[in-house]
Amino acid sequence: MDNFGEITQCLKEVRSGAEKGRAKLLELVYREMHKMAAAHMRRERTGHTLQTTALVHEAYLKLMDRDDLQNKGHFMAVASQAMRRILVDHARAKVAAKRGGPHIRIELKDDVAIDVQRPENLLSLNSALERMAEWDERQSRIVEMRFFGGLSEAEIADTLGVSIRTVKREWAMAKAWLHAELTQPTRPQN
Repeated sequence: MDNFGEITQCLKEVRSGAEKGRAKLLELVYREMHKMAAAHMRRERTGHTLQTTALVHEAYLKLMDRDDLQNKGHFMAVASQAMRRILVDHARAKVAAKRGGPHIRIELKDDVAIDVQRPENLLSLNSALERMAEWDERQSRIVEMRFFGGLSEAEIADTLGVSIRTVKREWAMAKAWLHAELTQPTRPQN
């Protein structure tokens, strides 16, 4: 379903304060956001207390507080980022409830990249992505959109305004860097 123009128009209406734009926008993006949230939740631990629909709603509410969303690609990239942050916050709360724990290494897989079944692993991945963003913001965003958002290389290329070849190259470099970063011997917590 190609509703790129309709979503862009709804985002303009939302920025201007039109309530009907919000309702139409939710109708247009809900199914894709739910699919994205389901992809996020498949990577989470079994018995996670946050449900897919709740993740969609929480992310959508965060997005409605923004007035800089330009088009469908930008909206979906920011939605993925919001979902990641919500899940990281839940993982932090879970770890805090257990009073911390050791720094856990994350195994990189060829097909998905990283297994985040345990909250500690998601926190480790989040920390690594924050470190990556310090030296290469675009690679960090590519990992976020591809791994967390489930966006295709073409969708990422369109969102970032780069070629698919660039996305493929930077995705490969980012995976290699994350593998090296996350498989180092555990570091003492400060």
